[in-house]
Amino acid sequence: MGSAGVPVVVGLDNGGTSDNATVLTVDGRFLVDGLLEIPSDVGAGPEAAVEALARAFDGVLAHTGVPRDLVRAVGLDTPGPASATGVISSRGSTNFSQPAWRGFDVRTALERRLGLPVVYANDGNAAALYAHHVHFGADAMARSSVAAIVGTGLGGGVVESGRVVGGAAGMAGEFGHVHIPLDGLVEPDQAAPVCACGFTGDAESVASLTAIRRNLLPYWLARHPEHPLAAEEPDRAAKLLRGYGERGDPLARQVFGQQARALGRLFTIAANFTDPHAYFVGGGVVEAAPEFRDWFLAAVAEHTVLRAEQRAVATFALVPDRDMAGARGVAIAALEVVRAAAVAAPLRPGGASA
Repeated sequence: MGSAGVPVVVGLDNGGTSDNATVLTVDGRFLVDGLLEIPSDVGAGPEAAVEALARAFDGVLAHTGVPRDLVRAVGLDTPGPASATGVISSRGSTNFSQPAWRGFDVRTALERRLGLPVVYANDGNAAALYAHHVHFGADAMARSSVAAIVGTGLGGGVVESGRVVGGAAGMAGEFGHVHIPLDGLVEPDQAAPVCACGFTGDAESVASLTAIRRNLLPYWLARHPEHPLAAEEPDRAAKLLRGYGERGDPLARQVFGQQARALGRLFTIAANFTDPHAYFVGGGVVEAAPEFRDWFLAAVAEHTVLRAEQRAVATFALVPDRDMAGARGVAIAALEVVRAAAVAAPLRPGGASA
């Protein structure tokens, strides 16, 4: 499967349960067509998780037939919050709950384990970067975009001139914790939604699976106690809701309608900060039947307030290949670092590269 003699980068997508891996050649071809997953072992702590990432690395090279000496760099993404250089938040996170993870430098640990340069991005940034490059293709380096990734929380990314905007502490694109106007978004008798981070009225407090379970579904089921989901345990009810939405269930559409309006308000804020060429929506909410995901994306676009000049040039689209977007996006990020290093390499006397 490998391309004889062509250097590559490897992309590793670390998740709460699985690691996925891909290989990208320096001339821009992915050598893995689908998921190539193994258990991530993050629940066993950092040391076990780094070993699992190393196994994923070895496995994808064996799968593609690429020799190790052709690997120029490795891209790694993990769930956040984490710093721009891959240090997990000192407060931990949903996926890294053990105390040993708090403040752990996962990028450096993997770099030492593999003996190769490792480029880090959080999973929302990686998915945003992949969506940007797939959507714009050859024009990617001349375009900008924002992406909102709806999952357990709400992640995302800002891409400018084809590159992720990381920010001073690596927290740029943390759209989940941007406050949005609640007037007209929640019902008059609906309590102001509270995020797991403690904020009231941020985007994640409405547009996330956690928000459905904690804030939205309890309110709507209290108004409609006859609904079948009222008999379900809350976590299960939240996970079942999308199926009801796909079938046109009115209560489910009310809940997802609130989420779409929240994303529209979030993108309205983004429009006035970055004025991007494209707005991407990803995550489980759009990994659904075509009619539902088209309805949801149209609702997001409808509630994104743009000036006429912006509306004329902006596009709304879904993040493609959601399960592969993380590994592929961080591979793209690693490839950009490799290319930049090649351009910056000093010349030896006589014009040869160092």
